[in-house]
Amino acid sequence: MALFTGKGDGGKTGLFGCNQKMSKSSSIAEALGSLDECNSFLGLCKMFARRDSFSAEGRSVADLIHDVQDHLFTVQAEMAGAEKRVPEASVKSMEALINAIEKELPPIRSFLISGATELSAWFDVARTLARRAERRVVAVHDEGQRPIADHTRAYLNRLSSLLYALARLANARVDITETPPEYK
Repeated sequence: MALFTGKGDGGKTGLFGCNQKMSKSSSIAEALGSLDECNSFLGLCKMFARRDSFSAEGRSVADLIHDVQDHLFTVQAEMAGAEKRVPEASVKSMEALINAIEKELPPIRSFLISGATELSAWFDVARTLARRAERRVVAVHDEGQRPIADHTRAYLNRLSSLLYALARLANARVDITETPPEYK
């Protein structure tokens, strides 16, 4: 398989099962790119979680992130027109994990300034990328360009919550008290 085809040199691209070309600046292409960016950045989070032997609920966070990455490929396939969807069970599983992590955390009563630990900072950046990807996917859905299943959209919404929870957990596990903004 060639690493490039040259077919997109003119700024157009195609999607799964579609002979029609679209601009690489289209909403669908932007959503696909945002999902890819988030997925790639999660690779960094996975690597650092593995390095730190970080776990949650008795499971390696690196393995959890790998599962998320796999789900993001499912979202990309759905965005591209394939008959793929994130199952409701995956949303429920993520909700259960978030709820379990929250029980281990001190109460959060305000926004927190990112960067208390290296691992938490990586997760906080991933969270912002996940939010952007979610906004792009929702825009495609809302504009009627591509219907995106309810569970897929819910999964993307929960993903940023999971990454937020993991960032907070990374700090709590090393007894770092996070700092809220002073709003100077």
